[in-house]
Amino acid sequence: MPAYHSAFNDDPDARFVGNLSILPIKTKIRGPAPVTTDPNEADIIDETLDLFRANSLFRNFEIKGGADRLLIILILFISDCLAKLSASRTPPSQIEASKQLNTLAVDNFPLPGDVTFPLNSHYAAPTSRVESDYLRQYLTQVRQELAARLVERLYADGTGKPSKWWMSFTKRRFMNRSLGT
Repeated sequence: MPAYHSAFNDDPDARFVGNLSILPIKTKIRGPAPVTTDPNEADIIDETLDLFRANSLFRNFEIKGGADRLLIILILFISDCLAKLSASRTPPSQIEASKQLNTLAVDNFPLPGDVTFPLNSHYAAPTSRVESDYLRQYLTQVRQELAARLVERLYADGTGKPSKWWMSFTKRRFMNRSLGT
């Protein structure tokens, strides 16, 4: 059974930095990301959250476009977020989890082309310093929005504890990789 790929691979309006798609998102967080025209339409973050649990079961993933590359980075970031939340002895409250994940989202992280980036063989480096700065700002904004939406999903049941159905994927490694954050 093949892994689930991004529906945004065929987006003709997508901008590319290296070979990574820069896709519009629904957000209130300031940053360079293009904003979606239809607020009811799913964006790459919604797609990542929907496909995370299914795709994290796969060790192999055939990359079919720039949106798949962005999907991989975001799935690995969700894995790091879940690992961060499960590291504490007691499950954090929703407010504590939001603070922890927002801090993780804005922490310094490697970009494609950096020596410490774990998937350099699959990603092209940005061609200039300007593109590199733009990619860092875009990914920081996307990570912040993803962290906020992930907390909403984790604590959606109203019990004040993270969902066991999400936390059960803490030890799962998508493609046996980690962003190492």
